[in-house]
Order: sequence, then C-alpha cells, then structure tokens
Amino acid sequence: MFLNTLSGRFALLTGIFVLLAELLILLPLIANYRLDFLESRLERAQIASLALLATDEMLAAELESELLENAGVFNVVLRRNDVRQLVLSSPIPGPIAATFDLRDQPFWTSIRDALLQLARPENNVIRVIGAPVNQAGQLIEITTDTRRLRNEMIDYGLRLLLISAAFSVLTALLLNIAAQRLLLVPIRRVINHMTAYASAPEDARSIITPNARLAELNEAETALAAMQRTVTSALKQKARLAQLGQAVARISHDLRNILTTAQIFADRLETSADPAVRRAAPKLVNSISRAVNLCETTLAFGKAEDPAPSLSRFNLAALVTEVTEGEAMASDRPEGCEPVEFLADIPPGLTIRADRDQLFRVLSNLVRNARQAIEATRRPGTIEVGAGEDETEWWIRVGDTGPGLPRKAREFLFQPFSGGSRKGGTGLGLAIAADLVRNHGGRLELLRSDEDGTQFMLHLPRELAGIEHRVEPAEP
Repeated sequence: MFLNTLSGRFALLTGIFVLLAELLILLPLIANYRLDFLESRLERAQIASLALLATDEMLAAELESELLENAGVFNVVLRRNDVRQLVLSSPIPGPIAATFDLRDQPFWTSIRDALLQLARPENNVIRVIGAPVNQAGQLIEITTDTRRLRNEMIDYGLRLLLISAAFSVLTALLLNIAAQRLLLVPIRRVINHMTAYASAPEDARSIITPNARLAELNEAETALAAMQRTVTSALKQKARLAQLGQAVARISHDLRNILTTAQIFADRLETSADPAVRRAAPKLVNSISRAVNLCETTLAFGKAEDPAPSLSRFNLAALVTEVTEGEAMASDRPEGCEPVEFLADIPPGLTIRADRDQLFRVLSNLVRNARQAIEATRRPGTIEVGAGEDETEWWIRVGDTGPGLPRKAREFLFQPFSGGSRKGGTGLGLAIAADLVRNHGGRLELLRSDEDGTQFMLHLPRELAGIEHRVEPAEP
C-alpha cells in the first residue's frame, strides 16, 4: 500500500502541512477581503452623497434609488462640522442586527467577525461606520445587507482553497521527487547491499562502499561496511576453526585409541622384575593417563556434549573435601619439597542445589590449576576454598598463594585454547568450568591475580528461572 511506504507518508504529510499553512493564511485573507468589501461600499456611498451635495437640489426619487442601488446600500449618513446629516435614504427591510466601526478595528476582531459572517447563512441588515476618503467629513455611516457580502466571501475562499490545493499537490510532488533522489534512492541502495550481503556474507565483494553525499547516510554506510567486514572476518575465522576442530577431533580420536593401548602395556610394567622399570612405571602410566584425558576433554569440548545439570541438594563441605583429597593424592611434587596445603573455610551445614558431578569438575579444575602453579615454583603454598550464601545466591571462593597468572592468560582466561597459564596446557579447563557454571545460571569470575596469588569466585543463583535442568532427589 502506498501510504505504508516512506515516500507515501512523506507526500501525505507534506500535503497536510501545506494545507494547514494555507489555512492559516486563508483566515487573514478572508478577513481582509471582508474589510475591503465594506470599505468599497463606504466609498461608493460617499461618491453618491457628494453627487447630491454638489447639486444643492433635491433629487428625484428614481435617481436617489439608482444611486443607493449602485452603491449597494440602503442609506448614507455623513457627519460634517459636527452635524450628522442623512444624505441618501431608502426603506430598510429589517432591523439592524449589528454595527461595525472600521476606523479602529483590531486584527483579531476582524478575523472573528469574518468567521461569524460565514457561519450565519441568514440575510441581516448591518450598520457600517468608517472615515470618509480625502477628509470629506468626520465619518460616514451606511446600512447594507449581508447576503452579497457572505456570497462573495465564500466564492473568494473557495478560489483560495482551490489554488492552495493545487500548490499543495505541486509542493508535495516536488518534495516527494526530492526525497526520492536524496533519501529513498540511497536507502534502497543500502537495502540492496544488505540483501546481497545476507545471501553471501563470506564474499568480501558484497561489502558496501560508502559513497552517499549526505553526511548521515554516509555515516550509516560506513558503519554498515565496518560491521560487514567484521562479520565476514569472523565467519572466515569460524570456518577455519571449524575445519581445524574437525582435524583436531580426528587426531584426538585416533591418538586416544593409541594411548589406550599404550596404557594397557604400561600397566604391565609394574610387574617387571627390574626395580628401575617398576619405579618408572607409575610415572609413565600417569603421563599416558593425562594424555588420554586431554584427548577425551578435547573431544567432549568440540562436541559440546555437556548435559543439562541434574540439580540436587548436597553438602558442599563433603564435596570440597573429596576434591582436595583427590588433588593431594595426585600431587607429583619432588621429594624433599613441602606438599601443598589445602584449607577449607566452609560452614559444616551449608547445603546447596547444583549438579554435584559438574560442580566437582569445576572445583577440580580450579584446585588442580592452583596446585600445579604452586608446584611449578618449588616453594610451599596454600590453597583455600571458602563458601557462603545470601538471599540470592551461593558463592564459592578458590584462592591460592601461587605466582599469579600471566597477563596474556588473564586477557583470554575463559576462551578455549587461549587461556592456558601452564606450559603444555590447552586452556580448556577454565573454558569448560565457565561453561558448566553458566549452565547453572551462574558465573565464574577472576577476583584478583598478582604476585601474592590468584583468587576465583563462583556464583550459583538460588532461583531456577530460565535454567534448563533435571531435578534429582537430595542425597541422604
């Protein structure tokens, strides 16, 4: 529909505004036309009366009637030398309905009188008072009817409206053509570029080249071009990462199978008769296990197969104890060095609602990273896990006295393959942990990391709105 388009509405509004402007002009014009009409009657009446005064004789009744008819009045009164004189007269068809003094009439009063005149269809007799031309007396007074005055005002107003309508149509047409050339054509060009780009966003040739003359449209085209370049670059990078991910997944799958076989043979080395082989066997088994775990973690992250959390209520202190005891047993700190100390600051009765297995993975990642960072310094250190709750959430804090994270690691901390802080690490641990916490509707954040240590904070909301989950019974 034409009115649903920008050009249609622009043309309609232009016509309405032009008509409104013409209407505001029309009212004063009609008021002035009324004043001119009445003043012309006064002038004609003055001419007719001067013809009578010039003869100094009585006029015949037929001649007097002809003079009054030509002047369009019923009678004429002149005031000269403070004497009021009825110069010409004829029978008045009715009582005088109103008197108008044109000598000092305000502008708004003349507009009001004109509107009232148009609103009264009946024919009335009115008295009009004015000043004689060429100072031929003090005032002149006439009586006339309103029929002809009203009819001529209507004809004049209709002619003005027709002219205004023609000008409105012409103005709307010209403005519409100007809007088409200046606004709509550039907008359609942008729309066509967006449509073409949407069909092939990887093709850099479909990126718009800003060339609009209007500053605002040029800014819009420049912003659109920047956005298209960003999206195209991101899509290319995504495609490359997808190809790389598929290759890594295939390699990890095959490597996992190879390492699983190697792990079986490494287990048999523990029964070797050679003492040196028996001592080396556990380290070899641990290394192969870590390699298998890396392959499985990479495959799991690539497939995004983490299920929705199975929420249940459980005691947090017991879970933290399980995590810290497991990490203490997994420590490979050299002999003679003090072991990493694990501390827990958790209320014994604190019960939270979460997926126990997934939260175990999150805390294990955080505690393991802290332990490995401290062990790499070959200095004693402490890992502390604290927790608490308020009206809206449960919080868990994991801090250590390690060396802190490198600056580069802090910048890309929760991005996969980017936030690794340990030599040989993949950076998947924190990325997976952050995803698991987000699945609970919470967030994992880094509070601080400097030479005094690192501290993470885990937030779990009490409300379940918007979280996809499965509910399991609370643990006994």
